[in-house]
Order: sequence, then structure tokens, then C-alpha cells
Amino acid sequence: MPMNIDLKNLTIAKAQDALKKGEFTSVQLTQAYLDQIALKNKDINAYLEVYGDALKAAAHADELIKAGQAGPLTGIPLAIKDNILVKGKIASASSKILENYHATYNATVISKLGRERMVFLGRTNMDEFAMGGSTENSAFGVTKNPHDTSRVAGGSSGGSAAAVAMDGALCALGSDTGGSIRQPASFCGVVGLKPTYGAVSRYGVMAMGSSLDQIGPFTKTVEDSEILFNAIRGVDVHDSTTITEETYSPARIGAKKPVIGVPRDFLKGDGIDPAMLAAFEKSLAVLKGKGYEIKDISLPNISYSLMVYYVLMPAEVSSNMARFDGVKYGLYVDGADGIADYFETRGAGFGREVIRRVLLGTYVLSSGYYDAYYNRANAVRAMITEDFNKAFQSVDIIATPTTPSAAFKIGEKTADPVAMYLEDIFTVTANLTGMPALSIPCGTTTIDGKELPLGLQLSGRHGDEKTLFEAGKDYEGQ
Repeated sequence: MPMNIDLKNLTIAKAQDALKKGEFTSVQLTQAYLDQIALKNKDINAYLEVYGDALKAAAHADELIKAGQAGPLTGIPLAIKDNILVKGKIASASSKILENYHATYNATVISKLGRERMVFLGRTNMDEFAMGGSTENSAFGVTKNPHDTSRVAGGSSGGSAAAVAMDGALCALGSDTGGSIRQPASFCGVVGLKPTYGAVSRYGVMAMGSSLDQIGPFTKTVEDSEILFNAIRGVDVHDSTTITEETYSPARIGAKKPVIGVPRDFLKGDGIDPAMLAAFEKSLAVLKGKGYEIKDISLPNISYSLMVYYVLMPAEVSSNMARFDGVKYGLYVDGADGIADYFETRGAGFGREVIRRVLLGTYVLSSGYYDAYYNRANAVRAMITEDFNKAFQSVDIIATPTTPSAAFKIGEKTADPVAMYLEDIFTVTANLTGMPALSIPCGTTTIDGKELPLGLQLSGRHGDEKTLFEAGKDYEGQ
């Protein structure tokens, strides 16, 4: 590794500046990350595959940089969650059912970053089909937390978060359905953004919950998150849910600084670690000291958000998983007849959590229960969204902890799915309402002699990532 590459403190902005000045090349930078992956991945299991053509892509980026044709992301190494299609590469969603499936086309986000000449390092581990909050549901082993390998990295994008945290990538892509970018970002001490629903195309990303899923970045800093988000956002003809930047033009309440709302009633639950609450209050004090007004707000129906999410999400899962039938692509297990083929293939290919959610989703969508569960959950979802819209009439940002506590031990919650689901208590609202949310490191807590990261979550109005970036950069400047 060249002596002048400080991976620990490197950012996209710093790296691009150094590349243009010739302090190091993209090939040298890429090799530095490959060396870190070779050193650490056997213990962390962040990567499922390192791409063999990464150095070739870096060499091409160096040619563009020399020719003065580099953009802000040219030559920057990136890790990619295993549910995002890269043409010609395996995309397994960490499932046995797609273990040998090679993507036939690029996801829109990959096409965009490919045009920027980013260097794709490899695909990262995840909970199978993005179902989980710990990356313990991967068919290819758990991803461990770089800060304490006895603990989870979070999920479902645990591999991407760990890759950035262990200095195995400068940035990474993940997907967020109920907190799957923000929660592992919090556990691993990096920045994670779940954009506004429709801000980033989902074309070429394996669907879990189509009305909830969103693609977003993992980075070291808020500024880097903004750079990567601006590169992947935008309307896509292949995704009818994408929105133009002009679709939303939020009017700000605060004249000089955004006004921050805190739903304090929601922070009184028994499951929230006192260390997390202390770090959260300290974060608010930092922002207040910088001139932000902090206001208590009420979100009357927020306590129902987790229940609503765990009705709607499995319903969408059961529909989206129906395509994995052993006929079109992926695993095929021969049965006695056509129906038996279907049962045998799905039984052999899907893990326990996927089966659990498919069964639950099929149940809530069945004719006898559709109105009692699915329709009612949709009605409460609308009420929760209205609560947030009302709150945003008096504040610009809503602040909460990202997670109830620091990363938990591997195996600690696998026997109790409900305890695992409660980890999403603060994150699911952004997916139910479609609003953007940003998780920023906000300190640490010491457990068993290890310093474990904690996260601050800032949520904003639809289309108002700009205000989140502004406040996040302000906070980081502390």
C-alpha cells in the first residue's frame, strides 16, 4: 500500500483531489482496498465476491483522469450489495436459490456509476433477499461487526456497511426497506442515507417490498453521501415510481437554520438503551449550540408503525417472491410433477426468514383476512403519513436515535423474531411515509471493553435531502 493513502480518514472528495493531483492513482487506491479486503474479509465476511476486473477498471479510470476527463466519482472504489444487478456478475441476494445466477443487465444505479467510471470492487453480503436486521439470514454466513466481531454488523445491508467500516471500500450501495441502510450504518459507525421514495431508480434491484424499497449510499461522511446520492438520483424510464427533482420543492420553516422536531413521547419506551438516549441528547445539544431550534412534537400514530410495517412488508414479500419458482431462472429441484418442482425448489432454495415472511404475507393477503389486516394496515399507514406531514408544518427535520441500542451479539435475537423486528422501531417510518432519512455516527458506548458506534437519525420532508445534508454536515463539523 502506498504510504500516502490514509484509508481510515479518506473521503470521496479527498480521494478525487489526490487522484487529480497525482498523489496516487486509482490503481494504487484500488489495490489498497483489495489488500484490506484480503487482510480482513476472512474475519468479517463483508464480501461474497471480489471482482477480478477491478484493477482493469481502475487503470481505465486513470487514463481518463490523466486526460482531464474525470468526474467527481471517476476512479473511486465502490462495494455493491448482492441484490443489485451488475451485468455478467453473480447476483444471489445471498440466497441458495440464486447462488449461480448471473445478471443479464445492469441496474440503473450501476449504469449511472459505470458512466462515472467508478471502480466496482465486489458484491457484499446481506440478509437473504434483504429480509432481516442483522445479516444473520445470509445463506453464506453472518457478516461480523468490524468494531467487535462477536456482534452483528446490522442488516440487511450489513456487508456494505462493514465493507466501508473496515476500510474495504471508500463507499458502498445498499437497499433500505425498513431501515436496512440506516441500522447497519449506525451499528458500524458510518453514514447511511435512505432517500425519498422514487428519488433513486429501483430498476435492476431485486424487489422485496416494492412500495418500501429504496437504494442509497454508505459513506464515511455526509458530504460523500451527498456526492453519491446526486450521482444515482433522477428519473428513469424503466421505473415509473421515480420522481423529478422539481416534484417536491419543500418550503423551510427555519429562516437561517432548519428547525428540528423531537417526538419525545416515542422515546420513552423500555427497550431504548440509556447510553443511546444520552448520546441522542448530546447530539441535540450540539445542534442547539449551532443555532438550531429544537422543538418537541407529537406523532400520535407512530407507535403503530412497526405493526403496520410487519403486515404490509410480508404481503409485498409474498408477491415478489412468487417469481422464484425454479422455471425462469435460479435453482431448480426436480419433483414428481410441476407443482412438486415448485415446492421442492422453494423449500431447498429459501431460508427460514424468507419462508416465515412469505407465509405471513400470504396469510394477510388471503380472502378471509385481507380486510382485517392488509387494508387496515394501509389505512393506518396513511394516518402515520399524515402525522408526519402535519409535523413538517412546524419543523424541517425530525430527529430520533437510529436504533434502540448499539450492535447486539451474534445469535442473541435469532430465536426471537419479534425482538429482532423491534430493532426497526425508529427506522420503518421513513419507508412507510416515503420520506428521506439519514443516519450519522453520534458517539460510542463501551460494552465488554469495546467501543461500539451509535447513530443519530435525521428525517426530512419528501424530496428534501438537501436540508438533511446541510444539518448533517453542520453536525459533523461539531
